[in-house]
This record gives sequence, structure tokens and C-alpha cells, in this order.
Amino acid sequence: MDVVGIFISPLLQAVIDKLLFSDLINLARREGVDTFIKKLKKSFEDINDVLADAEEKQISNRAVNRWLKELQHLAYDADDVLDEFATEALRKKLIRAETDADVGEASTSRKVRRFLLPTCCTGFTPSTISFNFAIESKLKEIDGRLQDVTTRIKELGLVQKAIGGMKSTNVWQRTEITYSVTEPCVYGREEKKNKIIELLLTDAATQNRVDVIPIVGMGGIGKTTLAQLIWDDNGVKNHFDPKAWVCVSDEFDVKRITKAILESFTRAPCNLTELSALQRELEDTLTGKKFLLVLDDVWNHRYEEWSLLQSPFLRAGAHGSKIIVTTRITTVAQQVGTTEHHDLKELSPDDCWSIFAQHAFKNINISEHPELESIGRQIVAKCGGLPLAARALGGLLRDQKEHKWKMVLTSNIWDKSYEGSHILPSLKLSYHHLPSHLKRCFGYCAIVPKDYEFGEDELVLLWMAEGLIEHPENGEQIEDVGRRYFHELVSRSFFQLSRHDELLFIMHDLINDLAQAVAGDICFRLENNLEGGKQNKISGKARHSSYVGSEYEGIRKFKAFDDARCLRTFLRFSASAFNYTTRALLLWKQTLGCIHTYCLSCISRFCASFQVSF
Repeated sequence: MDVVGIFISPLLQAVIDKLLFSDLINLARREGVDTFIKKLKKSFEDINDVLADAEEKQISNRAVNRWLKELQHLAYDADDVLDEFATEALRKKLIRAETDADVGEASTSRKVRRFLLPTCCTGFTPSTISFNFAIESKLKEIDGRLQDVTTRIKELGLVQKAIGGMKSTNVWQRTEITYSVTEPCVYGREEKKNKIIELLLTDAATQNRVDVIPIVGMGGIGKTTLAQLIWDDNGVKNHFDPKAWVCVSDEFDVKRITKAILESFTRAPCNLTELSALQRELEDTLTGKKFLLVLDDVWNHRYEEWSLLQSPFLRAGAHGSKIIVTTRITTVAQQVGTTEHHDLKELSPDDCWSIFAQHAFKNINISEHPELESIGRQIVAKCGGLPLAARALGGLLRDQKEHKWKMVLTSNIWDKSYEGSHILPSLKLSYHHLPSHLKRCFGYCAIVPKDYEFGEDELVLLWMAEGLIEHPENGEQIEDVGRRYFHELVSRSFFQLSRHDELLFIMHDLINDLAQAVAGDICFRLENNLEGGKQNKISGKARHSSYVGSEYEGIRKFKAFDDARCLRTFLRFSASAFNYTTRALLLWKQTLGCIHTYCLSCISRFCASFQVSF
């Protein structure tokens, strides 16, 4: 997608705020670098004035796009340097407090203060002098890069988009959010649903102990939604006991999937670590029982691994047990299926319109807005019959004025190649027209693993830790602002309700891909597949990172982080018990100078985070 700038706005404001920090200004004056501080403040303010225009123009102007990329990394570097400088200002402030303490102060108080104040902070040393020279050198380097960036503002034709205190005309109307996380109605899948349910409930039609029923179709076509409809059918609920649902995704790790299946069937955590023990426990759980298992989003082509995974089901379970497999790949469906596979086609224009309308016209009467219906049907025609696209665009246009609908219809993003970026144009549009505060919070979600379920408050805590939430007004708490952001993203279908827990949420795979595309090299997510994986090496410019924890984490796994020097976020996601390695702790020590959020145990939901600030 090659869109940048999602983190720049809050970052620039943070930098400007630090440049106004009185202790930092006083230290800069004493050290003779106050001229640099003033120049930095003026330059960043000038850039901040044209930022909205740059973010809009980058879609069609590659030079602006490159300028924003350079600015983004520069802003992060400047923020890191100012953090160092602010720390030095605080250190010297503590020194002065120690020096100015009354001679008659109780010895206990002095001991406490000296305990809290590191030995290195008790006076000027060669190391502090060296530090001052280093800070000055870094400030000069930042100033040089900044002057180069600011001189190109006029060359690029960037202008201030806010006049007289009014926000940019491209800022979309913010409405009071009252959302439903479940679809009020699913269109176009009734016939397919009934056919699969008939297969599930008919035991005599097969000689197999366990039948595998594949559902195949492209991303965003509604495979998971169809499986959920079948899962929730009362006849299916009464016919099978137990039932389990497991998201498989790209990495086909037989032991991990087997453990997830067992825990889904038993509704209890499992401490077994060997595949053979897991399979025996699974067999014992299913013996004599007619079960239903949904394996969602399967990509694996390798017959040996599939045979190993399904072996416990062939030895256990009552006749008539069923497995539903959803996949994008026809060859996978052909390999695993014991029945015909069920291809999901694109929705008809009328069905796609119905999905779009139930989101876009949720709060108004369609018949009262014929002009919007005409534009909306033209937009839906561009969605390619994909329900995910219709939902996302419907949520985007809810409560918006006619000219906003026309902007979406005529956007040149529709003309961008899907094959080149693998991001649907409809999803690009949904992101492009998000308010900037939602763009940055959504982009940060690039570090969330696929199929990972997260809680509202836990994600809001992470946004707070990274300074991505705007300062609250009218006595509102910052947590409430973050929750409002979260609700807005849900209403636009960027997050959807978990199938297993009404308090948890998940991102569709295509939405997760979108987040990674817009975040670029700022966010890095280490995958478990070390051999030829998607991301084996972190960019030196990465600021936010995560990895999926596993039972045994050797040094080799963390080689990807060797070049990481500027990380602000380091998160470990895991479905297993709290576990980390010495290597992870070494990484923590290595990146301490820039870290804002550090968590080694994000289990099922994110754990609480903290922010380092001055």
C-alpha cells in the first residue's frame, strides 16, 4: 500500500511538547544549545502545519510519500534524543536538590534520597561531560536533517489545511457511536448453509467415521461467517457434543493445533507438551462421542502433516462426527475433504447492497435519501461481491454527507492494482478516509498476530502507553477517549467480535494485512516459522515489535532482533503459560533507552503496559 504517516501527528506533538519543557529549556541555555532547541521547535511546528495536506497528497504523489517516510523516522530519532536530554535535565535537577538540601536535614532523609538518586547523579564526572558532548552532536545532526526536510515543503507544494482554527475539510464527521458487533442479517448464503447442515446431520450417507467438509473461497468472501451460521444452528447444536473451533492460519504446527483443539473441546488449559501425549488425551476426550470440529483458515498443502493431525479423529469419535475446514486454496480443499467441497462465490449486487445498506443506513431511512442510495449502489458495484468490503465501506459512510459518498465513489484508489499490494481497494479506501487519530491506533495493531483475540481495555492501554490517544477534553478520562476510538473501529468493521467470547475481539486476516501494509517497517512482527518466514529480519528503523511465544525459545529465534536499537514496543503474545528467555531479557536491556511498552506475557488478552516518560 505504501502509505506512511500514521504515527507522525502524535509524535510531532510529543516532540513539540518536550521542546517546551521548562527544565529542558533551562538546561539547553546552560549548555549553550538553546539555539538548536528553538530551531527544532520552529521547524517541527512548520511541518505540523502542513502534515494533513501531506498525508492526503501522498496517495498520488510519490515525492510526498518519500518525504513523509523520511519525516517519520526523523521525528522518532528526535524524540529519542529529547528523551535523553530530558533525562539529563531531570538528573541535574536532582543534583541541585541534593546540593541545596539543608545541612541540618535528618540523616535518614539524606540516605533515602541518595538511595533513590544513582551514584552517577551525585556530581559532574567525565562520563557526564561526554554525555553533554554527545547530546550536542545528536542535536546538530537532527537539526541538519530537519532543515533539509523543511526546505522541501515549498518544493512539494504543501500547504496548511487548518485555517482560523477550523479543521481540515477532509476530516470526517464524528458521530455518537452505538454499534452492534454482530451482523443483524447475513445475505446470500442461505442455500449453501442448508446444504452443509444437511450433510452434517445425515449420518447414514457416509461410510467414514469422520467426514471432512471443506468450504473454499477467496479472502473476505464470507467463509468464516458461513461456518459461524452453521455452528449456531439449533439443529447442529443439538446433534453434536462436544464442539470445537480452532483458527489454524498460515503456520501449520501439528502440536500447536492439536493442543488448541484439545483445549477447545475441554474448555480447559492443557499442560501437556509432547504431541503423542496430546493425541492420546484427545482420543480419550472424543472416544464414543459425536463431535463437530471447525478448522478455520487452513493453508497447509502437505499431506503428511494433515494425516498426522487427523489421526486421533480416525481412531476416536462416534460414527457421524464431522470436521468443517475453511480455506482459500482449492487444492487444500481437495486434499482434506471426504465430501465435495463447497465453493463460495461473490455475492449478487442486491445481496452486497443489502449488507452495505444495513451498515451505512443504520441510523436513517433509505427512502428519505434517494441521492445516497444511487451513489451507494455505484460504490457497491466496485466491491466485487465481497461482504467484508461492503461492511467496511458501509461503516465508513454511516452518517456522512453526500459529498463524502462522492469522494469515495470517485477516489483514484479504486484504480490501484490489487495484485500489486494484495490489499483490496475497498479496504484501502476504508483506511484512507479514517480520521487521523483512528489511523494511528489501527496502524499500531500491525503487531497483533493473526487470529489473536484481544480485549477492548487491554488494547486501549497499549494505545495509551504509546501516546496515540488525543488529550481528553471536558473532563473526559483518557481511557474513555481510547474506548471511543475502539468503538469507532468496531463500527467500521476493522475489529469484529470473537466467536468464542463476547468480551474479546479479532481482526479479519485481510484487515490484519491492511494494518501491516500501512504500518510498513515501523512495526515488526516476528513469525514462528523461522525457515523462509515472511519476516526474518527486523528493520533498523522499526519502533514497535512483537513475537508469538512458543514453549522453547532458543537464541536462534531472537536473531531477528539483533539490529533492533530503537524499539519502543516489545510484546510477547502467547496462548501458553508465562515463559521467557534470557535472550528476551538481554533485548530489554539493549533497547532500554527507547522502550515505552514492554510485555513478556500477553496471554489470551494483553497484559497491562507501562509508559516511560519525562
